Amino acid sequence: MKGLFKSKPRTPAEIVRQTRDLLVYADLHWESREAKKEEKLADLNKHIRELKCILYGNSEAEPVAEACAQLTQEFFKDNTLRLLIISLPKLNLEARKDATQVVANLQRQQVHSRLIACDYLEANKDLMDILVSGYENMDIALHYGAMLRECIRHQSIARYVLESEHVKKFFDYIQLPNFDIASDASATFKELLTRHKSTVAEFLNKNFDWFFAEYNSKLLESPNYITRRQAVKLLGDILLDRANVLVMVRYVNSKDNLRILMNLLRESSKNIQLEAFHVFKVFVANQNKPADIVNILITNRDKLLRFFSDFKPDKEDEQFDQDKAEVVREIASLEPR
Repeated sequence: MKGLFKSKPRTPAEIVRQTRDLLVYADLHWESREAKKEEKLADLNKHIRELKCILYGNSEAEPVAEACAQLTQEFFKDNTLRLLIISLPKLNLEARKDATQVVANLQRQQVHSRLIACDYLEANKDLMDILVSGYENMDIALHYGAMLRECIRHQSIARYVLESEHVKKFFDYIQLPNFDIASDASATFKELLTRHKSTVAEFLNKNFDWFFAEYNSKLLESPNYITRRQAVKLLGDILLDRANVLVMVRYVNSKDNLRILMNLLRESSKNIQLEAFHVFKVFVANQNKPADIVNILITNRDKLLRFFSDFKPDKEDEQFDQDKAEVVREIASLEPR
């Protein structure tokens, strides 16, 4: 009779529960050297792969909405997400990649028109503390970084990270010696400062002084070319966003900020020069320029006009030509105050 009765396929909820049990086991028995531990970890890797297949489908089938909904509901019932995040360092590389994709997908899953992941994260914001600090561990930094970017798709979670002390750490993470980790931290920093317009504007207005002091000294004046290039590009994205008009006005009223941008215009890199120009033109276009800004521009007028006479991008750009012509006209017509 053997083989006549096939075992009943497990439901998505059952797979989640079994995964949770294995995660608990891994957490409790990580220090042990018993052979059973290796067997359980291998089993855990398979379960995480199964979860990924349900959420993403595979070469043979597309994901089924009902199965995804069942999996999502069960996943956020009993702290499976917390266990998965905490256990990530114990998994092998493939399982870490699968787990990262599972967490990413779950942030988008709606059940009865609700994002269950957002509700869960709002009640467990300390998980963001773990994910941000992951940049300090080379083995898991990229996985935690990818998870973090998915979690801050939720506005309330992005606000938590921005308002926490963690945001200050990004100024250092962006300059880590490991290029891949530094780039990942930079991508997360950009996401934090561009995705949720109203939250970002509120944060920048409230934290203007310390934030831009750090931004200028650690990023715009960094000895690292890539750091400077990415920072001046992001600065332009922030200041030229309509939601940040009050921030822009404060930034372009500072002679120290103007000095930094004029130094960036003198860089040997055309890319940095062009990105700096997009911010510099806002200083010039400001119709309520403080006297010290006007005086700096007048003092440097001849140098600036000589510079702009030869300054152009490698490709024809009609908008750039118009902007440059306006900047030149404005600088040429300035009178001392």
